[in-house]
Parts: sequence; structure tokens; C-alpha cells
Amino acid sequence: MSDALPLAAPARQRKPDWIRVKAPTSAGVGETRKLMRRLGLATVCEEAACPNIGECWTKKHATVMILGDTCTRACAFCNVKTGMPRAVDAHEPEHVAVAAAELGLTHIVVTSVDRDDLPDGGASQFVKVIQALRRTTPATTIEILTPDFRNKAQAAVESIVEARPDVYNHNLETVPRLYPTIRPGARYYASLRLLESVKRHDPSIFTKSGVMLGLGEERLEVHQVMDDMRSADIDFLTMGQYLQPTPRHAKVAEFVAPKAFDAYAAIARAKGFLLVAATPLTRSSYHAGDDFAKMKAAREALLRRTPAHA
Repeated sequence: MSDALPLAAPARQRKPDWIRVKAPTSAGVGETRKLMRRLGLATVCEEAACPNIGECWTKKHATVMILGDTCTRACAFCNVKTGMPRAVDAHEPEHVAVAAAELGLTHIVVTSVDRDDLPDGGASQFVKVIQALRRTTPATTIEILTPDFRNKAQAAVESIVEARPDVYNHNLETVPRLYPTIRPGARYYASLRLLESVKRHDPSIFTKSGVMLGLGEERLEVHQVMDDMRSADIDFLTMGQYLQPTPRHAKVAEFVAPKAFDAYAAIARAKGFLLVAATPLTRSSYHAGDDFAKMKAAREALLRRTPAHA
């Protein structure tokens, strides 16, 4: 028998004060959870362990995750489980519309897992959800956050754009250099082309994309991503702090200070984005309804300042 002492478990990284949030305990949180379970819906708030779930669910703002709760990819940053997904639920679009109505949502964010197993990557389910929402809650503005529809993007984007969501979001997540380790199933320039094609098909649809900071990216790499986004005519940039969901996921390389986020936001605004949200706790759907109103107002102000012939 060895006298060696057992190895100590690696210490968890201590989060700085600016990234800590209260546990979700309000009555609104419980009510929102019950509604989602009754309708058989998954939410990215739960599956991705979002730090803002307490604040958002207290206000009955939930981001619905369609096409099930199991992803065909295994990205190093994401807490959504990986495996072989179940069959697509034909009742899911109507259930999403019922949830929007019961929650009284004026703006809804709908995302999904990656479904590389489906011939269209799940694009037709996005279309059906948009159509169900238009029928049931016609005043609700719709923001979708789609996967990259690997090898199917052109047909997928065309069908979704034809259904006319108000905002089309697809996150680049990180800088190109980190894709092989952080987002190995995706390709940076394919994601950029997807967002560019949305604008090409319908310039009136707002486009949005986000990146996580703290994965080991360099400042100039982040600036280059901003330039690439503007080349693709992306309207809205979100930037937030990456948080390691479990010990098996990618480690946090750095907790980026709020002042650094402010500096990135100032640079992004100078590069011409209609709207920028950059704080440690910013996530794609955080304050999405308020941000949609601001983005709309920013576009209208820009159009007023731009001569008609331009």
C-alpha cells in the first residue's frame, strides 16, 4: 500500500466581484420554469447555465431553445449536452407561441442546438416557429439565434429570411485563431458569410453577432473580428465574459475588467455598429427587447441623417 497522499482537486478559479450574481430564487423564476416544463420546451437559459437567469426569469423573459436539448456538436465553451438528438417535435412551434403569449412577451429570442443530423440543419423548424408566433402573437418582435447550418447555410438562410424575423443573430463566439480548440465543428469565415448572406437577401433585417472574451484572445484579434463583422454589415455586436461551466470545459484565461469592456465598446461604436452591448455579464439575449428598440431608433436616426441619394 502506497504512503503517497492523494492529489488535491484543482482549485476553482475565484470570480471577481463584477461577475457575481444572486441565485435565482424569485417566484417569477419558478413560474417561468413550470411553464416551460408544461409545454415541453427547453431554454438556453438553463441548458447553457446563463448567469442572468435570475434577473431575466423574474421578469418572465426566457430564451427558448428549439429542436430539443441535445446538440450534435461538442464546443469547448458550451454547457448544452452532446449526443444523438430525439426526433423533431411537430408541436414545438405552437408551444413556443403559447409560451410567448402566456409570458406576455413583446420581444422573443429563439435559438436552437446544432442539428447536423437533419437534412436542412433544422431551418424549417425556425420557419415554423416564426410563422406560429406571427399567428398567435403578431405584435411580438422575433429575434432568432441560429447555428451555422454547416454545408446547408445558403438554403437555410433563404428559407428563414423569407419568414422575416426582425433580428437574425449568429454568434462568431471567438477569434479565428481559437476556433480549432473552442469551436472545432465550425468555420469562422463560413459564419461570417452566413450573416453577410442575410443582409444580401433582405437588408431590412437586423443582423447581430457576439463574441466571448477571456478565452486567450489578443486585443488586436478582437479589433479584427469587429472589422470583419462590419465588412459583413452586421448591425449589433455583443461582447461578454466567458465563464467555464464545468471543469471539463475550456478554462478561463482571463477575467476581463469592466473598463476593458468599455474600451472595446468605444472602438466598436467608432467602427460603425448601430448598437454595441459590452459588459462582463452581456449575453446574446440579455436585455434583447430593450436593445431591439435602441437598434431600431439608431437606424431611424441614421436614415434621417443620410441623404436620400446615398
